[in-house]
Amino acid sequence: MTPLEGLDYAGVAVFAATGALAASRKQLDVIGFGFLAAVTGIGGGTFRDLILGDTPVFWVGKPAYLLVCVAVAAIVYFTAHLVESRYRLLIWLDAVGLSAFAVMGAAKGMALTGSPIVAIVTGMMTATFGGILRDLLSGEPSVLMRPEIYVSAALAGAAVFVAASIFGAPVLVGSALGVISAFAIRGGAIRYGWAFSPYKPRPGRPPEDVM
Repeated sequence: MTPLEGLDYAGVAVFAATGALAASRKQLDVIGFGFLAAVTGIGGGTFRDLILGDTPVFWVGKPAYLLVCVAVAAIVYFTAHLVESRYRLLIWLDAVGLSAFAVMGAAKGMALTGSPIVAIVTGMMTATFGGILRDLLSGEPSVLMRPEIYVSAALAGAAVFVAASIFGAPVLVGSALGVISAFAIRGGAIRYGWAFSPYKPRPGRPPEDVM
């Protein structure tokens, strides 16, 4: 197994855990756990592969990804009650999954297209889409709508990996730099509330000024 494959499996497992944690907060049955775990774990990669035209998507050729999601869902089903603050754990695990998938998505985009810009965008999509689906389906507050930095952390991690690749860094080194960069930014945003200035609308012009 290559470092990128290992990172991909790790990302799927961590994101699947966040889906199962969301299911535990909604008190779903074991099937609900498995469904949310799978949707979250493979959702971002599925969207990426469809955008890139790489079909059948990755988990069709390697069903082991689905088995990872099911196994993680089962573990969380029997252990989630031991966690005092499941939403806080969900947010931190989401940060780990985001960091891993930002690099993996960028690597696949770069390999298939050779375009650094496309690679950064596919890294961002891979890292964020599964979490967005999870929150939408479970009725959780969307991580996308939280005030602190989220998408930008994925973009930064993907960009660092792509830059390292362009400058000839080994895959393991570039992957580590990308993951650390994304997690540092997202982790700092969670811990310290880092955020960009929100849009502040100004009053519209009076009708007489427009005429």
